[in-house]
Amino acid sequence: MKNILAAIDFSPVTAKVLANAKSMASAYGAKLWIIHVADPEPDFIGFKTGPQYVRDHLAEQLRKEHVDLQDMASTCKQEGIDAEGLLVQGPTAETIVHEADRLKAEVVLVGSHGRSALFKAFVGSVSEQVIGECRVPVLVIPADRD
Repeated sequence: MKNILAAIDFSPVTAKVLANAKSMASAYGAKLWIIHVADPEPDFIGFKTGPQYVRDHLAEQLRKEHVDLQDMASTCKQEGIDAEGLLVQGPTAETIVHEADRLKAEVVLVGSHGRSALFKAFVGSVSEQVIGECRVPVLVIPADRD
C-alpha cells in the first residue's frame, strides 16, 4: 500500500479518523493524504462575488482550516509518517472520490457521525455516498457514542 486518503471534517470524529489513518500509514509505510473538503463558494443572486463581509468570513475560515491541516500533516511528519494536507472546495463526497482517484489512494478513511435515519433520508450521508462511488475500499470510522 502506497497511498492512504483520510477525509476529515474537523468534527469530534476527526481525531479517530486521523489516528486510524496514521496507524495504517505507519504499518504500511504509506503516504498519508489528509483531505478536508470545504463548501463550494455560495452563489449570490444579483451579486457577482457576494457581499464583502461574507467573502471575508469565508476566506478567514479557509485560512484557519488550511493552517489546521498543515499542522496535522506536520505532526504526522514528526511521528515519521509521510503526510500532506489538502484543502479542496467542492461537493464533499464527489470531491473525496475524485481526489482518491487523482492521488491513486488504495484506501479511503471517512468518519461517520451516526446520524438518524430521518437525517440520512433528507440530507444523505457523505460516508454512504463515498462508499457507493469510490473504486477502492472505504473504511468508515464511527463516532464515539455518548
